[in-house]
Amino acid sequence: MFVPRRRPLMRAAMMGGAGYMAGKRAQRSNYREADQEQRIAELEQQQAVQQPAPPPAPAPVTAPTAAPAGGDLVAKLGELKGLLDAGALTQAEFDAAKAKVLQGA
Repeated sequence: MFVPRRRPLMRAAMMGGAGYMAGKRAQRSNYREADQEQRIAELEQQQAVQQPAPPPAPAPVTAPTAAPAGGDLVAKLGELKGLLDAGALTQAEFDAAKAKVLQGA
């Protein structure tokens, strides 16, 4: 009497199907991960483009407080003029500091 071999074939079909499904799941997971990485990279690039560089901090302005001792008037006025030309002093600040220097002489 001949008995058909259904169980070994069925077992092979089940194993093959399970392997196929596991491979598909892994592939979908890899696609999702790659898609997430791409989105993160795009967002980081957009944020880098959108954020402007902070403006440089202004230089501290130091106005003269006392008249130069010993009559070094020309050097002090030259220093004030240099600060005015550099933009560290406004014209009004320059005039006030110049008046203080000239009053002390």
